[in-house]
Amino acid sequence: MDGLVIRRTERSRLGDLDLDRLVFGEVFSDHMFTMTYRNGAWRGPEIVPYGPIEIEPGAMTLHYAQMAFEGLKAFLGVDGRVRLFRPDRNAARMRLSCGRMCIPEIDEDDFVEAVTRLVDIDRGWISDRPGFGLYVRPVVFSAEPHLEVRPSNSYRFIVMTCPVGAYFRTGDTGLSLKVEDHFARTAPHGGVGETKTSANYATTFSAGRQAREQGFDQVLWLDGGEHRYIEEAGLMNVFFRIGDRIVTPALNGAILPGVTRESIVTLLDDRDIAVEERPVAIDEIVAAFDDGALEEVFVTGTAAAVLPVGRLNFSGRDLKPKQAETAPLTRSLYDELTGIQYGRIEDHHGWNHTVEV
Repeated sequence: MDGLVIRRTERSRLGDLDLDRLVFGEVFSDHMFTMTYRNGAWRGPEIVPYGPIEIEPGAMTLHYAQMAFEGLKAFLGVDGRVRLFRPDRNAARMRLSCGRMCIPEIDEDDFVEAVTRLVDIDRGWISDRPGFGLYVRPVVFSAEPHLEVRPSNSYRFIVMTCPVGAYFRTGDTGLSLKVEDHFARTAPHGGVGETKTSANYATTFSAGRQAREQGFDQVLWLDGGEHRYIEEAGLMNVFFRIGDRIVTPALNGAILPGVTRESIVTLLDDRDIAVEERPVAIDEIVAAFDDGALEEVFVTGTAAAVLPVGRLNFSGRDLKPKQAETAPLTRSLYDELTGIQYGRIEDHHGWNHTVEV
């Protein structure tokens, strides 16, 4: 990346890190990457100490939520090498999200290099404990102080990192999901459900809070038009094993094209297990449960990896997959995916991006 300036912190906070008390997304590493868009181009790439940024009260992102973000992870492998998992796919998805939000696109190679250089500098924050990694959060937002309703003329792109462990702590019971049949996550057609834009997530808070207050881990979203077809599980993609078939909601413009989702579809294809990507009605899942054919349910995502679902609740009924406790397919997919990410299993697909010292 031309002109990259690196200014390291004078005092690392790494010595204050307590992995036993670590809360996902609460502790940030020493440095961040930043770049500014002005006068028609991205300029001034820097890696600087992590800290507050100045923003004017009139900055358009505070009023019109013109922003997009991404999420990916770096892992410390069993061989001591640091690996980023498929950063090119996150770069491509951010480019699409930026296009939808009228934000100047960030070159995909620049995205990957920014993440790589930042992770290299803060590699000491990556724990070798099983299940731990370094979560990477790139975010781009409008910075122009202006109140006319139009796209901004200036933007900031920032990348920060967080040392993380497990996102959910479910033990052997799996996640519990409440099927949400009142609130809508996104518009059924022409919305922003397939993008990682902040406004697309704020709309999920109310239903998610209510579900947690009722004892569930998250919600299972239905479509915003008929409240009939399954979309996502919280902020994760969802799969159902019905008999010998694997089904997952098709990417229809309202569902985020998850990088982990894409990877799991590929790993299943490697096993000659076809995945039916199509509309999945909640009535079909209820019928499969009633017939004893609902074998497993699992969710996928960057933060969660692959997790079994132990219980669905729809209209007051608990639907428990037959193999909720053992979840053999789910757990084998988790082992294979994380095995690739941590270097325990050969990466046949070339997904890992090694961060060289």
